[in-house]
Amino acid sequence: MTAKEEFIAIYEANIRREGADKLLDYLKRSDFFTAPSSTRFHGSHEGGLVQHSVNVYHCLKDYLSRPRTKELYGMDYSEETIALVALLHDVCKVNFYTVDYRNKKNDETGVWEKVPYYTINDTLPYGHGEKSVYILSGFFYGDARLTREEAFAIRYHMGFSGIEDKNVIGKALEMYPLALALNVADMEASYYLEGSEK
Repeated sequence: MTAKEEFIAIYEANIRREGADKLLDYLKRSDFFTAPSSTRFHGSHEGGLVQHSVNVYHCLKDYLSRPRTKELYGMDYSEETIALVALLHDVCKVNFYTVDYRNKKNDETGVWEKVPYYTINDTLPYGHGEKSVYILSGFFYGDARLTREEAFAIRYHMGFSGIEDKNVIGKALEMYPLALALNVADMEASYYLEGSEK
């Protein structure tokens, strides 16, 4: 099963609130399933974004199933909430990357060659986590809107890697355990499952 197929299977099995079908159609029409997850770090290849999203889902499911996690935080989230925050935390990266070219010397031949690389073309400069919440709010509204904890989890999934005031980040992670859990899952997927690609 490809990462795209797995993403869609998890999404359709778990995310059923009103607007979910329209959001999935939007993702299919966008570059979500072909985009990288970054320009030079984790998932910096075609399809990296969808693979990262699936990896975060599995890491979050694992983290939340640990007895110690439940004991410490009393975390008990629906399958829909888990799938939604994990699979869609980086929806802000839709139509965010473009391919450009640069010259690179071929180590074997010594000849300079034009090679493709990903670069950022942010057409909606609205931050990172907050942009994902903003985009999702266009599909999930009214009774289907994100819960406060879902919104905070997505907004602060970068944890202390974000550029915000560290006191604000710390308070958000303290108030909303799902935000901390998603941050742990995102970091585990980024650094341990995917790693930096050079």
